[in-house]
Amino acid sequence: MQHTKHPMRYALSAAIALALSPALASAQEAAAAAPAEQDATTLDAVVVSGTAKFKGLRKRDASFSISTATPEQIQETAPTSTADLMKIVPGVWAEASGGGTGANVFVRGMPSEGDAPFFTLQLDGSPIFPPPTLSFLENTTLFRIDDTIARVEGLRGGPSPIYSNGQPGVTVNFIQKKGEDTPEGLVRMTLGTDSLRRVDFYSGGPLGTDTGWYYSVGGFYRETDGVRQTGFPVEKGGQLSATLTKRWAEGEFNLYARHTDDKNTFYTAVPLVSGNNGRDISSFPGLDATTGTLVGDDFRRVTLPTGVGDQTMTRDLADGRGVDIDVFGGSLDWYVGNWTISDKFNYLKGDAPTYALFTGANPQALSSYITDTYGAGVTGTGTFVNGGGAVDPNQQVLTAGFWVVDKEISSFTNDLRFSVDLTDSNSLTFGMYYADYSSKDRWWLGNNMLLTAQDNARRVNLALSDGRVATRDGFVGTAFYNIRGDYDGQNTAFFIADEWTVNERIRLDAGLRYERQEVKGTVWDPVTVDLDGDPSTLYDNATSVSTTPRSIDQNDSDVSWTAGINYTLNENVSLFGRVNSGFTFPQFDNLRDGADNKTEIDQYELGLKAGGETYEMYLTAFYNDFTGLRYQAFDNNGNNVVIIGDSKARGLEFEGAWRPMGGFELAWNATWLRAKYGDFATYDGNQVVRQPKFRARLTPSYYWSLPWGDLKVFTTYTHVGDRYSDPANGQVLPKYDTWDVGASAHVGDHWEVTFSGRNVTDEIALTEGNARVLGNATSGGVFMGRPLEGTSYQASVAYRW
Repeated sequence: MQHTKHPMRYALSAAIALALSPALASAQEAAAAAPAEQDATTLDAVVVSGTAKFKGLRKRDASFSISTATPEQIQETAPTSTADLMKIVPGVWAEASGGGTGANVFVRGMPSEGDAPFFTLQLDGSPIFPPPTLSFLENTTLFRIDDTIARVEGLRGGPSPIYSNGQPGVTVNFIQKKGEDTPEGLVRMTLGTDSLRRVDFYSGGPLGTDTGWYYSVGGFYRETDGVRQTGFPVEKGGQLSATLTKRWAEGEFNLYARHTDDKNTFYTAVPLVSGNNGRDISSFPGLDATTGTLVGDDFRRVTLPTGVGDQTMTRDLADGRGVDIDVFGGSLDWYVGNWTISDKFNYLKGDAPTYALFTGANPQALSSYITDTYGAGVTGTGTFVNGGGAVDPNQQVLTAGFWVVDKEISSFTNDLRFSVDLTDSNSLTFGMYYADYSSKDRWWLGNNMLLTAQDNARRVNLALSDGRVATRDGFVGTAFYNIRGDYDGQNTAFFIADEWTVNERIRLDAGLRYERQEVKGTVWDPVTVDLDGDPSTLYDNATSVSTTPRSIDQNDSDVSWTAGINYTLNENVSLFGRVNSGFTFPQFDNLRDGADNKTEIDQYELGLKAGGETYEMYLTAFYNDFTGLRYQAFDNNGNNVVIIGDSKARGLEFEGAWRPMGGFELAWNATWLRAKYGDFATYDGNQVVRQPKFRARLTPSYYWSLPWGDLKVFTTYTHVGDRYSDPANGQVLPKYDTWDVGASAHVGDHWEVTFSGRNVTDEIALTEGNARVLGNATSGGVFMGRPLEGTSYQASVAYRW
């Protein structure tokens, strides 16, 4: 069921011709490079994401919403993961409480049950993996931030449906450092709570004298016991990347390579106590909400049946949602007369597994669990699997599954563009985007264990009064969803865009894109057969039967478009308007579940950009309309729930900075949102899940220039409003407020010191409820949820040259 693959047929086709042709030797003005150290809020910052030409646009001239961040601003944010950095982007809500990977990212009220279907992560303008989300895989899992990053750009909506992979939500572009004429480098040591130990390095500069060749190399290695106390190292690994660049007066050719081998334990829901109709949250007895986790050494490594004969497999929770991937890519940007040619390509291959503990029903006393599960009149005793000893009948217990998902992924993308200046004020761009990608999946969902409901839970074996075998090494069942799937996809798109500077005040742009997707796959759906008809003895009396494989063969095509206007009032203020119509095709998991429809998305934006010596301000109003929305989730009983419907959202994004005097600055970003389901099963009119109606970050800071260098101190206040965990709006996720602190200093010409503290008030801040329950998941004042981690600190020292 494989496509015939010719991934390089589009890659650098223009580059080869240009490099060999002496006719291209006519010198042209070099591309305008965006300074790496520009402040994120300045109107004159040059951005390249969402622009037709590689030389980019100033923010003040762009008819779309985009946020930027420099390396210093990333350091001050001290993100715990790539997804956690998204908190600096208004309109984007990232749930990064699962640890270093496996985040849920939501955008402008665009509905989803989790993961990140409306989020694309780019590396130097190329999607790192073309589908924004597959089950158990979203883009941020595949990327690690380090000191090789020159800047970050976050584009919301705008012309996104036209360029690159055409994803209409948010595109976050990580732009790498490249070698320059002056050699530079750094070595950074970071230490922190949770036994964090990390080393970063970077070096870049020219190769030889006057050769036009430049290099850069960098990466990191780190170990930590994690933000929650598992009893074993939960994040361990590193990354190595390099670039090779050739520059001419006519343009630039660049190659890059990146290898990431990183392990990240994945944290899921823990028991919590609920009061005041869900508005007040506190720790469950025996499990601290901000530092505790059910994960522990007792079942860190387990051996599970594969469902094929007597074969077994051994998995380690410390491997969590890690990756072992290689990325290779490059670009050519070239001037030829009044033409510019740009080609970007990216290739990724590797493994992205998920080995994690997934919780289900709320805890209850062991004695109640036995009665409820095995019938009235049945009694039993519990013993600990490791260490023996009797378990108190009043001990709170729950069932949780050791889920295993193996994914082997690969992808290739190429974006080729030609731009021609028709006049001094009008430029036409046309090109083609191609993507070839695959995923080989092996899933074993379920494997439920009977655990004590406490920090670092322990497995429990049961001896029932009627002699039935209820557990084996604490396991009460095998996989409830055991599949194998091999999928391949190809997307080909053609696009055309025009940019017209009408006069010194008005700039117009419009674009059109046609895209076709082909997906082929084979799925095997093994089913669990209960041999004795008694579900309470399923573990010892079940087998997995492989059914006849079924095929997936789906072709889709659609057209997207956009139009925008930017109106400059004066040198300090401009306005913009934007309308676009985009779509998302069904991905592998949707097609496996029979959800083969397209989702149509119409977006409308109005924005204000203003800035002067003492302030910068960006205000954007947006409205989006969804039809054919796909929702998929596994409930507590292992059922695969699929819903297709509509939704609408409107909101405001507000971002800026104010510097009234001296070294004082007040920076902020805020999002106001109203997003509701339309024709969506029985949930019409309900609030879209997981996204707060109001969210704001406020960061006052003060900067001193001192005889020995400089010093900056700052604090960040974050407010997150009420949300709902489920489309029924039955389980509230209450509002919360957190405080972070930080400081950074430059000492002399070479030394840099940074310090940060997160959630310094140790707030119990809930980001996710029980994702496997539709409706109110609270019973007896207890429910399952995933809070932010508690107070943590880290400090780093860097030497630059």
